[in-house]
Amino acid sequence: MVAEDSAQILRQQVRAWLQANVPVGWRQAMTNSEQAAFVQLQRQWFGKLSAAGYATPHWPSEWPGGGRSLADQKVIYEEVARADAPRLILFFVALYHAACTLLECGSDAQRQTYLPKILAGEIWCQGFSEPNAGSDLASLKTRAERRGDNYVINGQKTWSTMAQYADRCLLLARTSKAEVPQAGLTYLLVDMHAPGVTVRPIAQITGDDEFAEIFFDDVEVPIEERIGEEGEGWAVAQATLASERGLTLVELSHRMRYALPLIAAQMRDSGREQDAALRRDLGRLIARVDATCALADRYLLKRISGEEAAGDASVVKLYYATTLREFSLLGSRIAGLAGQYDRGFMRGATQETGNWPVDFINSFNWSIAGGSNEIQRNIIAERMLGMPREPRSWQMTAR
Repeated sequence: MVAEDSAQILRQQVRAWLQANVPVGWRQAMTNSEQAAFVQLQRQWFGKLSAAGYATPHWPSEWPGGGRSLADQKVIYEEVARADAPRLILFFVALYHAACTLLECGSDAQRQTYLPKILAGEIWCQGFSEPNAGSDLASLKTRAERRGDNYVINGQKTWSTMAQYADRCLLLARTSKAEVPQAGLTYLLVDMHAPGVTVRPIAQITGDDEFAEIFFDDVEVPIEERIGEEGEGWAVAQATLASERGLTLVELSHRMRYALPLIAAQMRDSGREQDAALRRDLGRLIARVDATCALADRYLLKRISGEEAAGDASVVKLYYATTLREFSLLGSRIAGLAGQYDRGFMRGATQETGNWPVDFINSFNWSIAGGSNEIQRNIIAERMLGMPREPRSWQMTAR
């Protein structure tokens, strides 16, 4: 009872703070805006959240705003979703990927150096994917050659979110040609302003340049900037990728739930409220969204109680990705041909903006980001269902 009262008090506090501080009209301001305006909004919103302690509730208690229980973190993320606050897209890698990697695998010196910089607004990007190594990270080719007290980096990374604004990069590079490809990878922290680093934004079909490619030409990285030991990069990378699941999916699932009225309004505005097929499909979608939220909530509760099992996070991530696709597809169907016209691109929003063609295209991001749907299915099959990793060979006999 005491815990429930405490959670309710926190919910009221967070809700009141958000009502007073969420930027009014930010969605309209970010529609067809320039990147400079988007970056300014992100910096201002991060500053407010950080000062209030709501940007880093997942950090340890010795850091401002940290030390929150998973239950309290869940309350905060639910209320952020409910308030339709801007997502901290520009700072996501810093707050989650970088911070969680440093906290779990970094040295004390690295934590004391970089976590304060993240709190001060330093922007990070992730250098994992390559043109020929996306979901199969073990096949990456970017090289890190040890020369004295430095590593010298040569290679290319792609699909790095907001890399054009980043101050530092989480880099996975190959330091040896081991028999097992994963054993030859090393994890490094790279200064994005160092000589030899070139960043080129990628123009997308949506009109955005959220992603970029990074080129490394003889970039020197001090050995002190290595996370873990040489050759342990694969294990460190798993800690990085794990940070995308759990609380992040709680927030995203609830954002989708609060965006359901967009589809209902579209049905009303198009005069198709009585369309039996659409009403049926909307009902099914509402049930799927509720199930997505329930799965995310249940996963978090299992983490709180210590009952999390291998593959649980993959189930939530896979279900969210497929539900999001159905969400934007139904919106596109209801909008019809008129909905295909340009309604403006909205920066800083999730994949539920009401611009259905763009939302549908962007929904495919989540079938790749944080591990593709195919990879999630493999994890579920192997770790939850106990299926063999390699297919059995069956002897075929002619009859």
